[in-house]
Amino acid sequence: MSNQNASLYQSAKKIWRTVVKEDPGRPHELELQFELHKRLLHLFQPGTYYYYVFNIFKAELEFVSPGIITVLGYTPEEMNILRLLDILHPQDKPYFLEFERHITEFFSKLPFEKIPKYKMQYDLRMKAKDGRYIRLLHQAVQIDYDEKNYYRTLDIDTDITHIKPEGTPCFSIIGLDGEPSYFNINTGVDLSPSADPFTPKEREVLKLVIACCSSKEIAEALFISLHTVNAHRKNILRKAQARTPQELIRKAFEAGWV
Repeated sequence: MSNQNASLYQSAKKIWRTVVKEDPGRPHELELQFELHKRLLHLFQPGTYYYYVFNIFKAELEFVSPGIITVLGYTPEEMNILRLLDILHPQDKPYFLEFERHITEFFSKLPFEKIPKYKMQYDLRMKAKDGRYIRLLHQAVQIDYDEKNYYRTLDIDTDITHIKPEGTPCFSIIGLDGEPSYFNINTGVDLSPSADPFTPKEREVLKLVIACCSSKEIAEALFISLHTVNAHRKNILRKAQARTPQELIRKAFEAGWV
């Protein structure tokens, strides 16, 4: 590992330690496994992805899914936190540290009962085993915590290279169950809730549009009429100031709406 990456790891580890003061020392119990998979299903994926469990105190990956082979070409056994940091695009490493710093600050001030109502997301470029850079949408939720410490997160990295082939990394904090969201955060300013342009139902439709579902498929998935789906799609395009579904998808990722 290079001196630069060693420094990156130590800086990141120092940030993570601000939200966990003691070694969890707890095995993966049945409740944790259930929560992991429940959260995994709750998060929306617009492409191929892999997921992992991150132990915050130890700064280690405790589990990596086989999907990483498809996305980055590495086997789960080959991947650890040091390698993840090593394959980060050099230009994206400063963004990574700033995003992680804001995440830990946000959660350190969050009331205990609201912890499961937020997910973090940002995009970064990772170097695949074949040398190509892949843009990944990184999403994370807390899955193991108590009133004093955060122990583990479930992290999901999705290939969005086909949607956002270039551009500056974006960082958002997404509120669930009616909590406010913070879209496309400027890391140099204090956080304030963003105006969400979409209704809850429009957001459900938007996610399925990004998944390339047809209007008929969306209607069946959400148990609404085809006419209602088309009305939602029209309103979504208007609010996003997009002329085509392709432009809508690009704007959705650039603004952090998903």
